[in-house]
Amino acid sequence: MLELKKENVQMLRVKNKAVSQVTFDVDYNVPDAKADMGRIVQSKADVSMDEVRLSEGKAFLKGSLNADILYVSENEGRICSLSASLPMDETVNLEGIQGGDKLCLSWEIEDLTVRMIHSRKLSIKAIVTFYAVVDELTQVQIPTALDENEISVKKKKVRLMSLCVHKKDTLRIKEDISLASNRPNIESLLWYTIEPRNLDLRPENDKIRAKGELSVFALYMGTEAENPPQWLEYALPFNSEVECTGCGEDLIPHIEVSVLHHTMEVKPDGDGEERILQADVVLELNMKLYREEEHDLILDVYTPLKECVIQRKKEQLESLLVRNFSKCRVTDRIEVKESQGKVLQLCHSSGRVKIDSTKITQEGILAEGVIILKILYIIGNDEMPFYSMETMLPFTHVIEAKGITKDSVYFLQADLEQLSTTMADGDEIEVKTAVGLNVLVLRQWEEQLIDQVEEKPLDMKKIEAMPGITVYMVKQEDTLWDIARQFYTTVDEICAVNGITEKEVKAGQPLLLIKQVQN
Repeated sequence: MLELKKENVQMLRVKNKAVSQVTFDVDYNVPDAKADMGRIVQSKADVSMDEVRLSEGKAFLKGSLNADILYVSENEGRICSLSASLPMDETVNLEGIQGGDKLCLSWEIEDLTVRMIHSRKLSIKAIVTFYAVVDELTQVQIPTALDENEISVKKKKVRLMSLCVHKKDTLRIKEDISLASNRPNIESLLWYTIEPRNLDLRPENDKIRAKGELSVFALYMGTEAENPPQWLEYALPFNSEVECTGCGEDLIPHIEVSVLHHTMEVKPDGDGEERILQADVVLELNMKLYREEEHDLILDVYTPLKECVIQRKKEQLESLLVRNFSKCRVTDRIEVKESQGKVLQLCHSSGRVKIDSTKITQEGILAEGVIILKILYIIGNDEMPFYSMETMLPFTHVIEAKGITKDSVYFLQADLEQLSTTMADGDEIEVKTAVGLNVLVLRQWEEQLIDQVEEKPLDMKKIEAMPGITVYMVKQEDTLWDIARQFYTTVDEICAVNGITEKEVKAGQPLLLIKQVQN
């Protein structure tokens, strides 16, 4: 058995993946401490996971859907809010997984609908789609050299992606907001939203640098009863880092980000007055960092003196095709269909991006989706001016990805980077948005890698049947290496006999071939 030199390439394979949906359709009683409901203004929801456990072939998920409702009370006409926690317990089938495997879990809340049944009861409907993926590390051995001078090798250079870092970690961002001096103290926090925007994650030496901003909105009641509800908006920039051993600036990142937890709390200032809002966000980072490495891959071996018996092993290889970040700007005007009165002022707008479909084209990746917007505003009604509307802005964008084919694998992340809403007039709202589309495209292919090479004596009957001298007409796809292998000679011998160099060989050219193994 000949000794092959091999280089290890670490790759990530999908062991199993599954999609599971949990449907919520519950009637929820308004707590006794809360005022009767007169009209719902806005609703939102998130998912919190208490336990994720893997067993033989199954993943057990335990958590809750947390719905928040902003409403107007029935009698007093006050703005109020309440929170409802709906428990869930789901089992996801993942054949072949075991307790020690690593599960990557993400989810999406769809079709959240909250409506009043009567002043003390709500109907809450939603669908939560869970995406579960179990990855496993595997070592692929690339044959790159053979320590035998008499054996000729055929090689090609390949650039392969090797996984250097694969880990999950969390990034916590805490920011304090101090109220302006002309604002009243906080009596109660009614409503808030916190959205990460313009997130930029870059690998550095043994760490991930995270930059971005938190888009924060808060609605609260002041301590002075005669004052109307107060609201404020802030863009809080942050610059933080996450420890990541083995990380470096030369690595190619693929980092999936999700909001694991976010809260806003009221804190006293130095004088003991309730004038500080503390935004606390925990982002989960699922980090995969690759290094692109070049290898001299051995495709074939032979010697005219012995028979080389090659054993091959099928492996899937991958290389970087393209990384691209592009922006899609969407501008539109939305008509306000409210009979209560003209819009006087916009309070807050929030949104998220949903990709409906992607398709590979000649230019790149065609992405189609919608921006789902919620806009909170006030009308000319001093008693209770708050209203809300929800709308969707469709978009289509081609992400340039030169060389992509239907066999390529790509990972697309879409985030809402910019959002602004302004009043065009009392009936229309002008919306300007920017969607960031970040794509990593990999070329994947199967290669029959040489696993072992064994030397055996030549089949002399076959050799004796071959002529000692042959004139061969070069075909279009021929290389001198292949010709030498077929006629039991060497590339150097062919060049010497014909007085040529390897680069001078062309299709249709006659070559004089002399068999080196004599009868």
